[in-house]
Amino acid sequence: MNEEPKFTVEEVDSVAAPRRAVVEDAVETPVETAAEKLERKRDYLEGFLSVKPEGVAPGEPGGDIYEGVIDALREIFDPEIPVNIYDLGLIYGVEIDGEGHAVVTMTLTTPHCPVAESMPGEVELRVGAVPGVRDAEVNLVWDPPWDPQKMSDEAKLELGML
Repeated sequence: MNEEPKFTVEEVDSVAAPRRAVVEDAVETPVETAAEKLERKRDYLEGFLSVKPEGVAPGEPGGDIYEGVIDALREIFDPEIPVNIYDLGLIYGVEIDGEGHAVVTMTLTTPHCPVAESMPGEVELRVGAVPGVRDAEVNLVWDPPWDPQKMSDEAKLELGML
């Protein structure tokens, strides 16, 4: 079988270096005042934040029920650390099925935490009170163990760790 070559090779001795950019080549842009820049950013953010995801089921991230559960978790604070349990990184997962059954997987900062017996019950009550949640279940796990790296940046800032 005699095939035609699919590409050709060209050998050269040298290649001219590309021209370097110089300041005189820069395009003149109108100077924007700080107020104009802020207004432009505000307009962009208002449009961006006002758009809701399309086709999101209520129990999925971005859905009404799911976000209601997250808001409820953000209202529960660790008694020893002045940060809510969600931003503290104690919530490992939130799952909501199509029938409104919510399962929260969480941990505590330590197995010897003074609220180890009461915290899961409080989480179950608060999540169960969210409109659209039929019933709530809390799974308390110790693996992986909690560490400060699981905290949100907001929690780290609150505690002076950033």
